[in-house]
Amino acid sequence: MTPRRILTVAGSAELLTLGALLANLVTVHLPQVSSVLGPVHGLAYVLTVIAAVLVMDGRHRVWLLALIPGVGGLLAARAVACGAQQDGGAGPGGT
Repeated sequence: MTPRRILTVAGSAELLTLGALLANLVTVHLPQVSSVLGPVHGLAYVLTVIAAVLVMDGRHRVWLLALIPGVGGLLAARAVACGAQQDGGAGPGGT
């Protein structure tokens, strides 16, 4: 699995766990749900930032977007995809 794919999966997991945490908070607020989803969300957030650093290829915007809670991973994955299209799939430095 490529780091870009990991970034997309981790960003999706981060968004889903955040949504589940907020839904739990608004509805029944079960502590058991929070105690399970909280660490999973934190792990997904950290994994998203690490994956963004791995695929940034000198573009600081990618990992800065990953720092946005909830949607940052998906925004970073989109920025990586747009950067790859503009570079024509070239490596770091456009070579």
